Amino acid sequence: MPHPRFAMVAGEASGDLLAGHVLDAMRARWPELGAGGIGGAQMDARHFLSWWPAEKLAVSGYAEVLRHLREILRIRDDLRHRLLADRPDVFIGVDAPDFNLGLESQLRAAGIKTVHFVCPSIWAWRMKRVEKLKRACDHVLCIFPFEPELLARHGVASTYVGHPLASVIPMEPDQAGARRKLGLPADAKVVAVLPGSRASEIEAHTARFLKAAAMLEKQRGDTWFVLPAVPALQARIGEIARRGPAPRHLTIVTGQSHAALAACDVALVASGTATLETALFKRPMVISYRTSWLTYALMKPRHLLPWVGLPNILCRDFVVPELLQSNAKPDLLARALGEWLASPDRMRSVQEKFRALHADLKRDTATLATDAIEKVLAS
Repeated sequence: MPHPRFAMVAGEASGDLLAGHVLDAMRARWPELGAGGIGGAQMDARHFLSWWPAEKLAVSGYAEVLRHLREILRIRDDLRHRLLADRPDVFIGVDAPDFNLGLESQLRAAGIKTVHFVCPSIWAWRMKRVEKLKRACDHVLCIFPFEPELLARHGVASTYVGHPLASVIPMEPDQAGARRKLGLPADAKVVAVLPGSRASEIEAHTARFLKAAAMLEKQRGDTWFVLPAVPALQARIGEIARRGPAPRHLTIVTGQSHAALAACDVALVASGTATLETALFKRPMVISYRTSWLTYALMKPRHLLPWVGLPNILCRDFVVPELLQSNAKPDLLARALGEWLASPDRMRSVQEKFRALHADLKRDTATLATDAIEKVLAS
């Protein structure tokens, strides 16, 4: 099929990044392909036609989703009608399982082939979702090596494609070069502060993280802090920093999260994809997260694993501390960061674990994903 037509939905920044890499490989194989749906800046840069922006779906937690539920359901209904009227050859749902799996089930029932990119975290919670996945998808693209075996037990076809970030992030990051790029001192201890990429995460974490940074700065005057801000939320982050408390040596940059992680010695990171990015940069970290009491109360009983952060889940151990909900206090965060900086041997040990993890996850993800999509297209 020389000119296949694809529909895609990516619901947040991490999905947009994943989809962007795969679109590069897909266009190399099918230069005249057509692709449209819901995407972000990375997909748009590959000539993807975004009928709605990905930000419309980028809400987290039960309480937060409820406030936007009517609009999200309307978008999904409108998209379904559009795709049934003008049928793509394959629909590719990129992450966003709460939005995509229901849509994929309806499209597949109508005879449209469906691929889901990123296996939902059925191994962490919602094991019952595997049956929904089985109904919804012709094929699942897995980014973690243990997932295909688990899916095969339930009759779900899948392919391990590795994690695309493992190919993007160098095995040995250039710390000195990153510090020059960001204007950070070469000989200081640098802490990267990543409060999240969603508006709700910025509100929940930024003031808390910056207060922890100010506390650490009082203990260690040689410490500098760099906060990579999502462009749309940078003004709000700056407002929170000005309101204080915040460290004196704070650099807020637009985007450039990878440069910030390359430059730092240790990071304070909101739980999510950024924790895996931090691990791939071989940086020790403190993982934290705080959500509404309702969201936490609903999610906690469903969690099947003792870990929340991806590096700990993949290493099957608490290799980095997790300070969540009532433990996400500035003094506890500052103490955990200080303990990393005071323990060079412990830092080196976790860096070796992260190198091994990086090697496990590094594959030619975009090409492997395109190979699998081509097989679905031909089936």
